[in-house]
Amino acid sequence: MADVRDMYMAHTMLRREFRLLPQVVREVTPGDVQRAEAVAAHTDHLCFVLHLHHEGEDLLLWPLLLDRAGTDAAAIVPTMKEQHSAIDRSYHEVTELLPLWRKTAHDGEQLAVAIERLLPALVEHLALEEHMILPLAQRHATAAEWKQLGEHGMAQTPQDVLPLALGMAMYEADPDVVAALLADIPEPHRVALTEASEHAYATHAERIHGTRTPPRVGT
Repeated sequence: MADVRDMYMAHTMLRREFRLLPQVVREVTPGDVQRAEAVAAHTDHLCFVLHLHHEGEDLLLWPLLLDRAGTDAAAIVPTMKEQHSAIDRSYHEVTELLPLWRKTAHDGEQLAVAIERLLPALVEHLALEEHMILPLAQRHATAAEWKQLGEHGMAQTPQDVLPLALGMAMYEADPDVVAALLADIPEPHRVALTEASEHAYATHAERIHGTRTPPRVGT
């Protein structure tokens, strides 16, 4: 059956990066468009990852659980859908503000506040999903079906940013979970991908957060 530990890994990354993001935006000096470009690209990447994460659940996970988990799924999946809609509204507010700030590096406070409005809905959703949805997925989804969630995200992610996306998720992850996630990749390629991903995130974190080891906010 499904090994859902990789979902906890993704959730931890989303919690960490979105919690750190408002301060990163606020620290951009008004008018510093070069720094704004770097932070905006980081914000864009996080929003893209969040969108793919929820899109995969909407397309693949909710129908599967509703089909197999009976009343247990019927009691929680509608709430998950409602929460996705609420997060999408906040997400769109962020993405609508981002282009102008990216060009001008002015009114960063407005963008930071929009990100802060997104956070409570996101944190609440991730916690409820871990408490209610992942146990159902463990019981009702096969390993192959669960793998399709990850494949959906990978198929939509440009190849040149895959190492960063993986490194961002690996940063606080249990090595055993990472090993299980990459188990299908032949060993030489797996080692190379792991090293490239760790380096990609360390370099990115230093550029965005000012350190190769940003605070591990975990859950």
